[in-house]
Amino acid sequence: MTAVEPVTPGIRYVSLDVMRGIAILGTLGTNIWIFTNPEGFIGYVSGVGRAEGVWRWVEAVLQQLCQGKFLGLLTVMFGIGLAIQQHSAQRRGDSWPGAYPVRAGLLFVDGVVNFLLFTEFDVLTGYAVTGLIVAFVLATSARSQRIWLSAAVLVHVAILMVIVGAIVASPPPEDNPPVQQQPNPYAEGSFWDLVVFRVDHLLVFRAETILILPVAIAMFIAGAMVFRAGVLAPEGAELRRRLMIVGFIVALPIDLIVGLFWGSAGMLVGRYLTAAIIAFGVLAAVAQFYVAGRVPGIVGRALGTVGRMALSCYVLQNALAGALCYGWGLGLAQRMGPGTVVPGTIGVYALVVAVLMLFSKLWLSRWERGPLEMLWQASYQRLTTRR
Repeated sequence: MTAVEPVTPGIRYVSLDVMRGIAILGTLGTNIWIFTNPEGFIGYVSGVGRAEGVWRWVEAVLQQLCQGKFLGLLTVMFGIGLAIQQHSAQRRGDSWPGAYPVRAGLLFVDGVVNFLLFTEFDVLTGYAVTGLIVAFVLATSARSQRIWLSAAVLVHVAILMVIVGAIVASPPPEDNPPVQQQPNPYAEGSFWDLVVFRVDHLLVFRAETILILPVAIAMFIAGAMVFRAGVLAPEGAELRRRLMIVGFIVALPIDLIVGLFWGSAGMLVGRYLTAAIIAFGVLAAVAQFYVAGRVPGIVGRALGTVGRMALSCYVLQNALAGALCYGWGLGLAQRMGPGTVVPGTIGVYALVVAVLMLFSKLWLSRWERGPLEMLWQASYQRLTTRR
């Protein structure tokens, strides 16, 4: 997205666009289950509309494989983007963070629009605030950055353990069916009704953004650090190997076990702890694949075009999924039952991904930037150009 601009200093960084594409489509892999829930975000959180029988396990595994991992990768990519922008500013002899607050402000506006119009679980506003904080942190000494990183991790783990401890200590909920929303704005409301619904429940829908601010700060800083340490460069082979070992051999099995077999507490541990570690493993794996100058194939090129239009594709995927699933559009979520929600969700996901890949390919064949990227760049230049 805007915090990670297209970078083309050489073939060694060809992985950046691919990583962004993976992160964007991977976050959709988590969010698509919210769109196809008959009661949207509220139903997803409360357990309404889940699959039954063997489909229940397929649903659980698919959700856990995506849960938090690609959001974590996207967060790390923003940290890498900050490091790249800082390095570019230093090479030009400019001060840092310089005009970055303007960038953060524009990203925040993008997030507000995305939240109001399309999705309760927008990440752009949180990234804007986090980026603004970390931009100033990166201007400090390496020692200070390590202190910030350690403090952010400790605060996040402390908050997470308190929440998990409260869940574990609380009595098990009664085995009653979840209470359905009446009325259900996702099924019965208009486009404008959902906008009003999001505004009315602003604090509820933005609670996660506030709670994960410490870990977002930590991952931004860590992303900048691993970039400086050469995670994308040939000489970073040992760093990539360690990240893949910790991410895939250590964190991934733990993530799957707690996420699939430890209920709500396990889901929280997976989404907000182990997923962040796995994200660095994914980063290292993609970097390793392209580090020797490998030219992207068909899949890599398709992911790369989505990555080059990350902001546009992120907003567009939310708009498309809402139009397909909510009552103001085709209302497909209401037509899915316990036996069809899994294949139906997979179908909606595949359709949205195909549209994003085709749209980004056609658009970039004519223009260098995505539509929202062009609007963002024009706004940034207008706000920062001295008159």
